[in-house]
Amino acid sequence: MSKPKKEEMRYLNVNRYLLHKGRLQFQSTEEYESEMKSILDHKIFGISFSPYLEGQDPSEKSVITEQQIADRLEVIRPYTNWVRTFSCTLGNQEVPRIAKEKSLKTLVGAWIDTDLENNELEINNAIQIAQNGHADILAIGNEVLLREDLELDQLISYIRRVKEAVPHVKVGYVDAYYMFINYPEIVDECDVLLANCYPFWEHCSLEISVDYMKKMYQLVKDNSKGKEVLISETGWPSAGSQYGGAVPSYENAMSYFIQTQNWALQENIPLFYFSSFDEVWKINHEGEYGAYWGIWDKDGAYKFNK
Repeated sequence: MSKPKKEEMRYLNVNRYLLHKGRLQFQSTEEYESEMKSILDHKIFGISFSPYLEGQDPSEKSVITEQQIADRLEVIRPYTNWVRTFSCTLGNQEVPRIAKEKSLKTLVGAWIDTDLENNELEINNAIQIAQNGHADILAIGNEVLLREDLELDQLISYIRRVKEAVPHVKVGYVDAYYMFINYPEIVDECDVLLANCYPFWEHCSLEISVDYMKKMYQLVKDNSKGKEVLISETGWPSAGSQYGGAVPSYENAMSYFIQTQNWALQENIPLFYFSSFDEVWKINHEGEYGAYWGIWDKDGAYKFNK
């Protein structure tokens, strides 16, 4: 199976000077806050869900409890129709059932990496979750190719195995948007393509970020072979230092959320926002930015209401 060389990888290639500048021109922080809350009150399509509390870290095998899952889901339940999970072990396998009890739809993720023994647990639990009727979509792997954790054929074998076990459930794979262009074999295997689209990580200034994100999405659509495409992650941090042209801030996080949600609603684009809660453990993996992507803070309090 093909594996493009790094110098041959295809990315979005656009003239940023020609992109539409879409920054909102609200006169006050209060207007941003009011608009964001209004959008949430009408419910967004979906949100990435992390139940981890301060002091817990999935890389250290922290086990989450059903009570914290239920408590955290109850915080976001009034504001979203779907939740996306990332793992089916260490207590995360209980999230889909509890979410269903709260009338939420579920994009259930199986975490796949270099740990082949744990991959078996993830796959078997994902299959069981779907067989129990608790998964609307299964995502087998998240950015596995981006991290270069597995060869393409091993990832495809996992996807095929799950599809055979639960043919009544849509099965897809999550990765950075451009991976679906560089690995067309993945497109062939998936029922649905789950694309992560982050203008922030490509150093976009806020004013062109939403137009840039639209072009990320369109690039996947153009190479989807007619298959459904969901935006599985997009977001903007509320704190941190400048990252190229991208500036994290309280107002910028609200502006990106508002523009993204308005576009998704107008164009009927299924989009999972990242993320539900700030995650302290991510500082060790993504630096200072990692902890501030949530709509709610690490303690579960709504952030955008000074």
